[in-house]
Amino acid sequence: MSDIYIKGWLKGQDKKQKTDVHYRSLNGEGNFNWRFIFPFKYLPAEEVMVIKKKEHFFSLDKHEEKHPVTFVAQIWDNDIFTPDDFLGLVELNLNFMPKANKFAKSVSLDDLPDNEKGKPVPMVSLFDQKNVKGWWPMYEEGGPDTPREMTGKCEMELEILSKEDSEAKPAGKGQEEPNENPHLDPPNRPATSFLWFTSPWKSLRYIIWNNYKWYIIGGLVLLLIIAMIGLFIYSAPGALSEKLISSL
Repeated sequence: MSDIYIKGWLKGQDKKQKTDVHYRSLNGEGNFNWRFIFPFKYLPAEEVMVIKKKEHFFSLDKHEEKHPVTFVAQIWDNDIFTPDDFLGLVELNLNFMPKANKFAKSVSLDDLPDNEKGKPVPMVSLFDQKNVKGWWPMYEEGGPDTPREMTGKCEMELEILSKEDSEAKPAGKGQEEPNENPHLDPPNRPATSFLWFTSPWKSLRYIIWNNYKWYIIGGLVLLLIIAMIGLFIYSAPGALSEKLISSL
């Protein structure tokens, strides 16, 4: 059971964006329907984005850095009292990215260009196609003696817009207004997806009752039997005495 959220950013930019949390995912599936928006300056001739940064905190002037346009998405397990647990990531160079799978069941680490088998992978450019949608593998990088491990699958739609097009088709981050281009409906999540301490009655119903109802029923039946036995032991001597007296 996990409380899942997605974190995303463009490599080189400091600001990262996060989805809301899909609480109490019982099967590892998270639904978000969430929009990330990353404005950036792009140089088509060099296929890089330009980022202006200060060299250090007290610098007055900014210098320019050039980076490949690489989108990073990470899956995390949200924890209240301990640091969040990292579950997996995918990195996509938007100029040269593996083609998305149409079906989740077809996704594997072989879809990545640096797969261990050296298998050729069809590559696409988001800047050429403008819009791509599908499934990509999420993974944890291995070490010198451990291979890369697939930890999940993520369905995304990626779209690239010019400044003029983005101004003509405004859209808010997440599900904020203006929630258009396209409109995003709230994610379809089960009734068990909630933060437990904000909904005590739901917690009783979905956490305690669903998981322990037979123990609770068994305990109540046992208490009822014990109460009946206790009542019998308490009342039996008096009833027996009355019966003896009446027989005399």
